[in-house]
Amino acid sequence: MIIDGKAISAEVRLEAKSRADSVFSQYGVRPCVGVIIVGEREDSKTYVRNKEKACSECGIVSRKVALGEASSQEEVIAAVREMNDDSAVHAILVQLPMPPHINESSVLEAISPPKDVDGFHPINIGLLSMRERQANAEPCTPKGVMHLLKRSGINPAGKRAVVIGRSNTVGTPMAMLLLSADATVTVVHSRTPPDDVKSIVESSDIVVAAAGRPGLVKGEWIREGAAVIDVGINPVEDASKKSGYRLVGDIDFESASARAGHITPVPGGVGPMTIAMLMMNTIDLATQQCCGAGLASPKRFLHLEKRV
Repeated sequence: MIIDGKAISAEVRLEAKSRADSVFSQYGVRPCVGVIIVGEREDSKTYVRNKEKACSECGIVSRKVALGEASSQEEVIAAVREMNDDSAVHAILVQLPMPPHINESSVLEAISPPKDVDGFHPINIGLLSMRERQANAEPCTPKGVMHLLKRSGINPAGKRAVVIGRSNTVGTPMAMLLLSADATVTVVHSRTPPDDVKSIVESSDIVVAAAGRPGLVKGEWIREGAAVIDVGINPVEDASKKSGYRLVGDIDFESASARAGHITPVPGGVGPMTIAMLMMNTIDLATQQCCGAGLASPKRFLHLEKRV
């Protein structure tokens, strides 16, 4: 079964629109996400435009601050803090990557945790890793993967899952979410011996690949009937395409699809879910702040911001 991320994300966006309208009806405010983009990367501009379009469709207000390539780290952090202090902004997103002279970790840590829509702040990652605790927001791509599994009727509880990759944005929080869903989780990465990667994948019921290496996982590694989620988006040369390239995942789709019970395509699998989860996270944060039910008031963490 092909897991259609486009179709599922469309359903999620409709739900987000309904929830955003409900917030407006109940509290008289529209959920609002503030986006900070630094520099002139065309791919980043495209991502931001796609997010703005999704916000418009879902009844969410989007505010953008565009800073020049030469902006200092202090200027970027000042923009973050201004949004922290603006009660009309419920969620803050800093578009990555930023220019190399800016320390991305310092900028992300400046975001008030209750407004951290990407769920990347160390406090939110810490809460995510603890049993019986809940982060203000969960990282959008891993959260999207969990929604794809759920809506495909795949319950991770009691299953063996492998996450390929250990990035702060996908691999590590992905493992935490699967663990909290009662899966038995193994993480493999660049230092894992190749033979071990193969044997671990072969024994796994759920495979999530987020390594950024095209065709890393071979079809013959996939256990019969396994759920295969491909987070990788890798451009490879293709002279038949007008662009000169095509996008492929970390998993060899053709051979893996012959063995998998469920599998996501690239593109059209996980990608659309990331923005859909951004919409849901924005609404969640707005709801927490409007009703005072958030895990922490934005003011509570000002002492952390001042140390950045």
